[in-house]
Amino acid sequence: MSPGVLVAGIGNIFLSDDGFGVEVANRLAAVPMPAGVRVADFGVRGVHLAYELLDGYDRLVLVDAVPMGEAPGTLAVIQPISAGIPGADGDIPVVDAHSMSPDVVLATLSRLGGSVEEIYIVGCQPASLDEGIGLSPSVASAVEGAMDLCRQLADGPVQLEPLVDIPHEALVAVDSPPVRKGTTK
Repeated sequence: MSPGVLVAGIGNIFLSDDGFGVEVANRLAAVPMPAGVRVADFGVRGVHLAYELLDGYDRLVLVDAVPMGEAPGTLAVIQPISAGIPGADGDIPVVDAHSMSPDVVLATLSRLGGSVEEIYIVGCQPASLDEGIGLSPSVASAVEGAMDLCRQLADGPVQLEPLVDIPHEALVAVDSPPVRKGTTK
């Protein structure tokens, strides 16, 4: 039997708002979640996350700070079109034991022979990725909204409204204000 859903907080708590995913995961881990949902803080341990996914999860919800060219604190749900395939430059992302970019984690998983049926990224526009501990006020205020999005995604598939020209070959739908629909280059 498949373990179900993994909600994985990723990021570096020593780089200000990059700790967003870790904060969301830690707060979610303290509240009841539906049966079959595992919540974990993976921090900067990309290879560990890839190996965890080899257990056969049906759905992965990554939570991370994602620069989207939006106002700090803007939340987006991103669904990668494909994982572990060459990017625009033809290169497959290189495996790095400390890299947590979703494309590298998913490429590592693919190289290990694993896959995940459904993948979502709950992203938050950071205000700062400078060295320092603690989230900026705008990103800290988005944590509750991100927790709600994670709970929705853990409950089942969602219909995303596609936007165009999103980095990392992704489709984005925004479920929480503030929202600016359009291209985010």
